Amino acid sequence: MTPSNGRDRRGRPRWTIALLAGAVAIALIVGILGYASRTGEPSGRPGAAPTEPAPTLEPPPAIGDWPRWGVTHTQFSADNETGEAVAGAEHVLGRVPMVQNQHIMGWGADSPEPAPGRYDFDSLDRRVELMARSKALPVLTLCCAPDWMKGGDEGRTAWERLEVAPDRDHFDDFAQLAATVARRYPTVKHFMVWNEFKGFWSDSGNQWDAEAYTELYNKVYQALKAVDEDIQVGGPYVPIDTDAGGERTELSGPWGNVDPRSLDAVEYWISHKKGADFVVVDGSSATNDKGLVPDEFTALGKFGAITEWLRDKTGGLPVWWAEWYVEPEGLDWTEARRTAVQTVALMDFAASGVTTALYWNPQTSAKAETGQCPGCLWRPKDGVELPMAGLLSGFARWFPAHVELSAVTPSDDRVRVLAQPRQMVMVNTTDAALPVEVDGRRFELKPYEIRWSDRGA
Repeated sequence: MTPSNGRDRRGRPRWTIALLAGAVAIALIVGILGYASRTGEPSGRPGAAPTEPAPTLEPPPAIGDWPRWGVTHTQFSADNETGEAVAGAEHVLGRVPMVQNQHIMGWGADSPEPAPGRYDFDSLDRRVELMARSKALPVLTLCCAPDWMKGGDEGRTAWERLEVAPDRDHFDDFAQLAATVARRYPTVKHFMVWNEFKGFWSDSGNQWDAEAYTELYNKVYQALKAVDEDIQVGGPYVPIDTDAGGERTELSGPWGNVDPRSLDAVEYWISHKKGADFVVVDGSSATNDKGLVPDEFTALGKFGAITEWLRDKTGGLPVWWAEWYVEPEGLDWTEARRTAVQTVALMDFAASGVTTALYWNPQTSAKAETGQCPGCLWRPKDGVELPMAGLLSGFARWFPAHVELSAVTPSDDRVRVLAQPRQMVMVNTTDAALPVEVDGRRFELKPYEIRWSDRGA
């Protein structure tokens, strides 16, 4: 995903060239200017020597069950806010402990090693400290790579090349950087290796370069386990694309046909990895060629089908969704409709047994002229909670990873229900009011309404 937003813009795997030429370049320039205005120095300046001590971090909260639900911090987050917005944002993040994820470079973090052996952890420290203050179960995504690992200049960062993979000659260097990060933040016990196979596309083969990615993954995996055997490591974090047209593939449904190249990449990684504690992917419910088919709610079935396929192929590894998207750009949904679709996506994740689902928070800068932030967790400038925040908190509280689910059937199948013995959540998937009987009680649901209800157990 681009460092400055989280809106879905998924296309064919050949996205890299168009990405670098277009939207990402614009977004990164905005981010660079914002950083320069904040520091008074140009982005990409030489990093500081590794003289500053690592931050003192509170350990993650002791909770009874892995919360399952969480958020990925992007270019702007609570550490970029000021005044009352800081307290509001941290309250939204921390009132119910959730998984929180941050990339080690990009998406709010500067290059952690601008030159060999010279470190600059200031921005990453701030994000990890934010996660600790807001009671996170912290995760770090080991992406992206400093420029000198991919043919660039030492001491500078060309942000337009953020998504270039490290050269094979520098895989060991990247693994050493991963180990350095793990030692600096000993409270972080979960790491995802790389992001969306960025830079690992073979134009000549018209497929993902799973061999090169897995070589990098294995070096990182071994380096992290050498630091601490208890560290949990996952991959391959490959995007799972679908098409509506064409022939049916190994994994197909009314929501489309999964691109076999994505599945091939996953299977190569499964067969050649040195080890893994979980399997991680990402994707959109929309197809590449026809958008959401046959509709926005049925399209969500893709997530459950892929989850079951992954669990079967890996022999039962926990399944993580590092990113998931339900609204292609340009649809201009109301917040009520957007949140209803997101809620049903979470229901499908829970029903299919996903262990972790991370929401890519499209938070914008407090300096944004419109003040609008569709899908964000809090309102920029003042930190006022937005609907998605309550949704994630509710699911983290009532539907953690190992909760027992209860079968509850509504009288109208246009209403979706997820229940456990003590609580249930209902969603009206239509733009009209619906009377419905659920769990022996009568409800009147407004268009796209999300309703939580005690079950009295």
